[in-house]
Amino acid sequence: MSDKQRRRGDRRDAKLARDLDSMHVFMPFLLPKRTDNEAVMNEVIDLTSVMEYIERKNAGNPDYKYTIFQVICAALAKTVYLRPKMNRFVSGHRTYDRNDLSFSFVVKKKFVDDAHESLAILKMDQESEISPMDQFHDKLRDIVYSVRVHDKQDSTTDIMDIFKKLPRWLTRMIVGCLNILDYYGKVPAALSKSDPYNSTIFITNLGSIKMSANYHHLVNWGTNSFFVVVGEKYRRPYFREDGSYELRDALELGMTVDERIADGLYFAGSIRLLRRLLNEPELLELPFSTPVEYEIKLSTHDYAAVQAR
Repeated sequence: MSDKQRRRGDRRDAKLARDLDSMHVFMPFLLPKRTDNEAVMNEVIDLTSVMEYIERKNAGNPDYKYTIFQVICAALAKTVYLRPKMNRFVSGHRTYDRNDLSFSFVVKKKFVDDAHESLAILKMDQESEISPMDQFHDKLRDIVYSVRVHDKQDSTTDIMDIFKKLPRWLTRMIVGCLNILDYYGKVPAALSKSDPYNSTIFITNLGSIKMSANYHHLVNWGTNSFFVVVGEKYRRPYFREDGSYELRDALELGMTVDERIADGLYFAGSIRLLRRLLNEPELLELPFSTPVEYEIKLSTHDYAAVQAR
């Protein structure tokens, strides 16, 4: 967003949300901390369609294989694009619509205890005709190769390496100043653009280290309002109407969101869309702008029941 396009109240990285009702305007003053507004959603994903899709994508033996993690991230990206409130954040008692659609995650060079970790940020091109699936696959390949093959370290870690050499009183003073700048959206671009807590989705793939978990907290620093935990793949029984069942591959997604960015019905619609994309991953071959049906049709009584929960 150029300076000419920015209006009063906008930030460098986001536009001020100007369509809020009075409750959502007031909420950041009543509950100002992101960690006080965590809503946790858990979804068990049937991987049958995803596994079949990956097998087809890898049939041509690409140099960098397609994976479950990539499909999940592409589905999350498509969901956020079509459900733009999921890309909002609250900062400085105001709600903003983020300009970019981005992922943050940790890339470990080797799967050993003392291996170096690198923080990575992957930005999606929302206007491109390249599909979310191929975008994420290609961009992730470049990041992984730069870290594991070329031993590249992220700039955020470089900055933290400097801070750890400073005396505690000076570090506290600097961080205090940064918190004030963060409140007003004035953190220098050199710091914020490489900060993983300034992304749309911070995602961790615990399944890759054979670990199961379904929750990760948010943080008050930065702008990240959506944290996703990808669990370990396992076999799960799926029951038919006659009581019989079959075992299928499944995994659990744990999603923590800042509940101030939308309401329960909006979150439910977003989960419904995500579920459809993972049940029909071929939809991820279409550009971001291609719509996907996901509507939840509730009666007034049903809607009241959802809100009561």
